[in-house]
Amino acid sequence: MRHLATAAVVAMGLLASGAAQAQSALSDILNSGALKVGTTGDWNPMTMKDPASNTYTGYDIDVMTALAEDLGVEVEFVPTDWKTLVNGVVAGKYHITGSASVAPKRAKVAGYSASYFSLATVPLTLKENADRFKDWDDLDKSNVTVAATLGTTQEQQVKRFFPNAEHKIVEAPARDFQEVLAGRAHAHITSNVEAFKLVAKYPQMMIVPVSEPRARTPIAMLMPQGDQVWINYVNTWIALKQERGFFDELGRKWQLSN
Repeated sequence: MRHLATAAVVAMGLLASGAAQAQSALSDILNSGALKVGTTGDWNPMTMKDPASNTYTGYDIDVMTALAEDLGVEVEFVPTDWKTLVNGVVAGKYHITGSASVAPKRAKVAGYSASYFSLATVPLTLKENADRFKDWDDLDKSNVTVAATLGTTQEQQVKRFFPNAEHKIVEAPARDFQEVLAGRAHAHITSNVEAFKLVAKYPQMMIVPVSEPRARTPIAMLMPQGDQVWINYVNTWIALKQERGFFDELGRKWQLSN
């Protein structure tokens, strides 16, 4: 009887494993032949959308294209924005997102892959403000307006870093740096990766020479929280790609450091 009971437990375990596989996004991807990726298209150099051709380029786009190739499926980029990025993956509009900052608030409802690089936050302003803003405290004043984009981690950071300043929160497709360029805000904060690209594109902007960046944060892909089969697959893929230098090579290609 003991052997029969053991066999029954093993059989139930196998059935449960098979059911998990059937319900996993991994099964859906392989059966449909398409990997659906949520991406905002507005984060240089991670994901950039060309409205004329409706195509995407960037670090994230290369990562997801490689993931789809290794899965043996096509990649389909699904437009989203920062305020709906998490909701989209939770609702099943896409199987995975491009890079997103790891945040406890997001982790309450969505899962994360393993991290493959990290960012830090820096403030940007116009060069004409160089004498006025030299460190973080210079921005935390009642007569200073600091911008952020709704739904981003920077939205929360602006409120935490600058409690005394005015906060200008804009909604995509508008972007926080545009508020600075237009003179509607004195500064905004963003990742050091995007900051390098912005000052290269807009020579009138500068990174405030703060004593050190803040909020060093790992970056990972958002995934359905309960789908451990899919999360395990992606984590295995990330580990293999890291070992083979894939992410280092992409980092050099897209200049993820200054």
